[in-house]
Amino acid sequence: MPAEQVSDPSSKRDRGVFITVEGGDGAGKTTLARSLAECLGRAGRPVRLTFEPGGTELGVRLRSLVLDPELEMNDWMETWLFLAARASHVHDVLLPAIAAGELIFSDRFTDSTLAYQGYGRGLDLDRLRRLNAEATNGLTPDLTLLLDVPAEVGLARTRARSSVADRIGDADLAFHERVNSGFRGLASEHAERIRLIDASRAESEVLIDALSIVNEWLDARERAT
Repeated sequence: MPAEQVSDPSSKRDRGVFITVEGGDGAGKTTLARSLAECLGRAGRPVRLTFEPGGTELGVRLRSLVLDPELEMNDWMETWLFLAARASHVHDVLLPAIAAGELIFSDRFTDSTLAYQGYGRGLDLDRLRRLNAEATNGLTPDLTLLLDVPAEVGLARTRARSSVADRIGDADLAFHERVNSGFRGLASEHAERIRLIDASRAESEVLIDALSIVNEWLDARERAT
């Protein structure tokens, strides 16, 4: 299904809604995405919960490669693996779910590439934007929830729950601070899509704020159609 059909205004009532949850390591993305899917699912909507890198069999296999700290790869090799996983995710999961009218929550999407590989690794942002557009066939989220937490707090959370080595998670504090700064820059650049949420608070408070944002957005969409 071509990307331009996904965003066709004439089919807004029938098409699905694509919401992404973004943020640095330890921000609570996975927990929030799962909680949102459960809450909205109980309201009777067809809900799809997915994630990157992963979401498909190919994506899961690529995830194990790209995060393996024992594999030597440069920053662009890392990026290409993420993009390949994303292309599979879009083709096999996201576009069919949107066409079926589902409400989709994805733990990470294109903003993560800009924040991690662009701001964090220092790769060319314009090139990354072009590659993202190619990998996604132009698909962009309808709404993005950006969980903002100080890098040192997020890393402490991540390392407290897992001791498994991770190429990206094990990067130094300065890298993760650049990533977080990049996410905030993206929020300023795309204020109409990205909503910033203070994720240093309790999970229940974060969920309340996120639900309010999502329900307000869905109500506005319904009124517009």
